Amino acid sequence: MSENFRSKVVTQGAQRSPNRALLRAVGFQDEDFKKAIVGVASAYSTITPCNIGINQLAQRAETGIKLAGAMPQIFGTITVSDGISMGTEGMKYSLVSREVIADSIETVCNGQSMDGVIAIGGCDKNMPGAMIAMARMNIPAIFVYGGTIKPGRYQERDLTVVSCFEAVGQYSSGKIDDEELMSVEHRACPGAGSCGGMFTANTMSSAFEAMGMSLPYSSTMAAEDDEKADSTEQSARILVEAIRNQLLPRQIITRKSIENAISVVMAVGGSTNAVLHFLAIAHAAGVKLNLDDFEIIRSRVPVLCDLKPSGTYVATDLHQAGGIPQVMKMLLVSGLLHGDCITITGKTIAEILEDVPNEPPTNQDVIRPINKPMYTQGHLAILKGNLATEGAVAKITGVKNPCIIGPARVFDSEEECLDAILAGKIKAGDVIIIRYEGPIGGPGMREMLAPSSAIIGAGLGGAVGLITDGRFSGGTYGMVVGHVAPEAAVGGAIALVESGDIITIDTNSRLLQVNISDAELASRRAKWQPRSPRYTKGILAKYAKLVSSSSVGAVTDF
Repeated sequence: MSENFRSKVVTQGAQRSPNRALLRAVGFQDEDFKKAIVGVASAYSTITPCNIGINQLAQRAETGIKLAGAMPQIFGTITVSDGISMGTEGMKYSLVSREVIADSIETVCNGQSMDGVIAIGGCDKNMPGAMIAMARMNIPAIFVYGGTIKPGRYQERDLTVVSCFEAVGQYSSGKIDDEELMSVEHRACPGAGSCGGMFTANTMSSAFEAMGMSLPYSSTMAAEDDEKADSTEQSARILVEAIRNQLLPRQIITRKSIENAISVVMAVGGSTNAVLHFLAIAHAAGVKLNLDDFEIIRSRVPVLCDLKPSGTYVATDLHQAGGIPQVMKMLLVSGLLHGDCITITGKTIAEILEDVPNEPPTNQDVIRPINKPMYTQGHLAILKGNLATEGAVAKITGVKNPCIIGPARVFDSEEECLDAILAGKIKAGDVIIIRYEGPIGGPGMREMLAPSSAIIGAGLGGAVGLITDGRFSGGTYGMVVGHVAPEAAVGGAIALVESGDIITIDTNSRLLQVNISDAELASRRAKWQPRSPRYTKGILAKYAKLVSSSSVGAVTDF
């Protein structure tokens, strides 16, 4: 093994004796000081089912690193359960946690001069947080997904956590009773693993596999299956080999590999959050990427997979149908993927996919043939107009009406909006505006899963538009537009909308506008005054001072 390790600082000279003494206390023997030191960044916690199984995976990673001839050092990083904090003030900490995770991994790995890192995460922000850190540090690294949850079952249908949110809307509108609501709650989440549809966690794990920073097939494995632990140990061995060969993240995370990842996000019908996170990852890796690039890829890549939230199946079904490699092979043979991108295995994408069939299995309908897709173009559209001059992100999967023109119903917080929906005050044709929920204004850019699910549950999903400078959960679908930039807190036009203004959401023309004159808009802007910060101390206050616009990824080191 090469001696060109950052951690060799602990082996050189008498002055390093104190360093070695400390490492002896945690189990190092004489021969271990010649080995690479590999960090195991574990997001284990009992806060959420997404992360509850990660401790065992970290131990398997430790075993794999030792067997491969290196020395592991396990350390912890945090998680916030989006599903549990959804609809509360706590959700403001979710996107913030992405930065905390990135900063903590960077701090430990650089502070201890580690030679490489394997990060193991489950809930939504674990993945982009880890990848941002990997791109910043540029030491050999690999990501391991903690695994997806298996679906719950009720009345012959699969359930996910989003089923609970929708059931609340159904209950409030009188469509189901107490007994059915509780039955859904009891059955929706049967064990360990991240939310089971193609929501944000599964979207990002799939994208990282496509980008080459995780092993093939690993992104759709169930958390509780043995293959997940086996894949974790294999990932550890692959990482040690990457350290030997000095295969670095920025050799893997390139413009072309990010395009591959975005293409797969489109093909699987993934979360709007992928837009925000890949802008941030590209920024950390020094790769030029902007919102318009997503629109270019969307226009050429079809949606191939029939997955929840708007579809039928869950991630474990996708795994059985051939997983992400099957989707990637179909894109590759259609000229929609860069096959020459290198992966953490040392092989190219084309080499990894060589033995994967060109077409999906005929005995399933999770993955559609490329000539019979769910949709001929991708589902994440970038909208612009006087309401979002920097851009906004619309998720148009399953949308029956691509254009809604209607009166604005304006709310200055998620809570105000949800109360109105549950009280039956929102009608077909309305366009809901939820503002002051952006990166700065929230702060923290909360996800609007509770309002969007309540709309679906009330049977208004195809008839009501929802616009926000906040975010949406990967579990959201319908005519929803998020990430509106500039946000309300900095005087974006969304702050100037008044109830009753006619709003246009046109996904065909990729237009988002308030239908008032430029002169009226300018008059309102002249009268607008910024609001006092909602938080003046603590992490949310710091975040609000540092964070960039969502149009460039809501990063804090811009």
